[in-house]
Amino acid sequence: MNIEELHYIAVIGGGQMGRQIALNTAIHGYDVNITDTFPNMLENVEQWCSKYLASRVEKGRMTQEEADAAHKRFHVIPVLADTVKNTQLVIEAIIEDKGEKAELFRQLNVLVPKNTVLVTNSSYIVSSSFTNCVNNPSRLANFHYFNPALVLKLVEVVQGSHTSNETIDFLMEFARRTGKTPIRVNKEIDGFVVNRIMRAMRDMAYSLVEEGVCTPQEIDLGVELGLNHPMGPFRLNDLTGIDSTYYQNERRLKETGTPPPGYNIVKAKFEAHEWGRKTGKGFYEYPNN
Repeated sequence: MNIEELHYIAVIGGGQMGRQIALNTAIHGYDVNITDTFPNMLENVEQWCSKYLASRVEKGRMTQEEADAAHKRFHVIPVLADTVKNTQLVIEAIIEDKGEKAELFRQLNVLVPKNTVLVTNSSYIVSSSFTNCVNNPSRLANFHYFNPALVLKLVEVVQGSHTSNETIDFLMEFARRTGKTPIRVNKEIDGFVVNRIMRAMRDMAYSLVEEGVCTPQEIDLGVELGLNHPMGPFRLNDLTGIDSTYYQNERRLKETGTPPPGYNIVKAKFEAHEWGRKTGKGFYEYPNN
């Protein structure tokens, strides 16, 4: 795999992360195909892309020519086989469900050449979970963007014991060429680096709420003003998605048999469809969403 020969990328999943990953890649000069299993999602992705690029031009952050060029490289494709045809890199960004991801990688194994690099954007589910889904697991890795992926620079490039050095070097360079700063994570650990640290803080924050010490909003103020973080843990949870936290909590409960801190709080928010910014309400309200 030669980075100089990389021209076409496929992104699977049209949600908040997938669409941002795809557009960021298109903005930096690569042709990108993006797909999703829900037709309505694909319509929404196309509308979102046009609106986002127009806003960048309006704010003076892109020229009209740059926006038009990026839009021409951003292709919404309804069929998976057509999406990954001729691609040298496939980025999976679907729901945080191991079974759903495994089925996708089994399909990709049939649809793409054996040396096409396959990565998961999952923040917790490690790529070794899918080694039995593909014929050549040396091309499998975690390639974890942070939300919002169009803004935040960091990407975690995670090397499982099955992942070749060549794959990691390729992904590190791809990250740099698409405006990101990658860090190399030399082994698979739960939560990788950043989320592992953030989870410790979030667990403590949820514990404080459960104990009646503070409200989520007061904790956010304390973290933002006392620790100089741009967002407290609950405001950040609204941004990244309370639904994502719910799925992580369910996985932790299944693995340990013990509900993590804030389990019932997150479950209630999830069931009420209060998932944060994406639904207009979480720990805060977002009337313009």
